[in-house]
Amino acid sequence: MAYSNYQRWKTTPISDTAAPYLSVIIPAYNEAERIVPSIGAIASHICDLGFDWELIIADDGSKDETVALVEGLGLVNARVLKAPKNGGKGSAVKRGMLAARGKYRLFADADNSTPIEEVTRLLAKIDGSQTPRYDIAIGSRAAEGAQESNKSLLRRIFSGGLRMMVKYVLGINVRDTQCGFKLYTAEAAERLHKAQTMMGFSFDLEVLYLAAKYGYKVAEVAVAWVDAPGSKVNPTKEAKRFIKDMAAIKRNDWRGAYAA
Repeated sequence: MAYSNYQRWKTTPISDTAAPYLSVIIPAYNEAERIVPSIGAIASHICDLGFDWELIIADDGSKDETVALVEGLGLVNARVLKAPKNGGKGSAVKRGMLAARGKYRLFADADNSTPIEEVTRLLAKIDGSQTPRYDIAIGSRAAEGAQESNKSLLRRIFSGGLRMMVKYVLGINVRDTQCGFKLYTAEAAERLHKAQTMMGFSFDLEVLYLAAKYGYKVAEVAVAWVDAPGSKVNPTKEAKRFIKDMAAIKRNDWRGAYAA
């Protein structure tokens, strides 16, 4: 990394009149231990890619020093969206996506489990540098060529079971709906997240269900992934919520909540 590229991004505001090429949205809840290293890793890579970009930390009512730490970095092209109380990961991502200005919008988990270097492969699927061109590109731990490290047996069982239910209950032709690394065009991001109703763990599932319903083209891209220490996901608890939310998605659709 050329330090001058990072220093320029840190201190020189990007144009207010033209949309940045990329927005990176990180949902955060009590991430004081991980947020600064993750921001460092993301900035050190993207600043060398040669385009304007913005960083949005969508805080979800953190009770620790997350917000203060981010604001203390003094990054002129980073914004913190503060919530008065915890509303769920889906709520944070929705607020970030709808506040973003980027031509392309990436949601990335605060733990950087999918290395930011994988963003180039996702961008190639939707920016026209490869054909066919997609509207959405999602990181996948289940696609051929994906690499998973340190994933517990319980989480493997949890993930495999959910993938089967997604395919046969909701008819979504995506093998990994829950990887926290998804890239959208601005149009797709705004339409899908405005229609999003689920604010918890299963929001990804609802958004991909809506993407299929609205006819968006989704590319599933194999990525490297590491089960980072300190994960807040409780597999047993979240599996119960996931099944409940699948039923809610079907109910919403039957009642016309997702009408185009």
